[in-house]
Amino acid sequence: MHLLLTSMLHPRMEEVLSGTVVYIADAARTLLASPGGRKHAEWEHDQVRLYGCDLVDVMVATTPPDQLVEVLDHADGIYMASGETFDLLNALKTSGADKLIVDKVREGLPYVGSSAGSVVAGPSIEPISVMDSPDLAPNLHDYTALDLIDRVIIPHAQGDGAYPATIITETVERYGSAYPLLLLEDGQALEVDGTRQSVIA
Repeated sequence: MHLLLTSMLHPRMEEVLSGTVVYIADAARTLLASPGGRKHAEWEHDQVRLYGCDLVDVMVATTPPDQLVEVLDHADGIYMASGETFDLLNALKTSGADKLIVDKVREGLPYVGSSAGSVVAGPSIEPISVMDSPDLAPNLHDYTALDLIDRVIIPHAQGDGAYPATIITETVERYGSAYPLLLLEDGQALEVDGTRQSVIA
């Protein structure tokens, strides 16, 4: 497996992503409802495109399973975009995309996640409930995620902007004893290459 799990983008993405990349944007669905959120979603999409990838935009919630299989079969990588974590996991589970993606990544398809896209790569998204709203996916009761890594990534851990230090502290206090948390600041990423894992800046 080769994963690059970022807090918010990372220069190393250029070394992991190339060719045809499936850009999964379900986490940004709620962002698109506001001008500020749409601007962020479009900015992230543009940043990934700048790495020279041929992006295939996919919303798994509305993509038929057979079509998603076809897209993944012809992909050179997956990019899981940032946004709302609970909405993203709900889309992955209800569409069956979670199992398809796990199989492909375990077979060697590179995976890059940003923020929510990194959180869902872990064993559970429950700790992120301090930062994101479970109410956006009221029918999601199983917070088990893709389980590609054994830690729960907490992005934006520098504690500023939309996620101040108090939010990060509360997350650690509420969930630090129940889950193996990995706090990543913007500009950091966890790289998983086979059995090797390392935090890079």
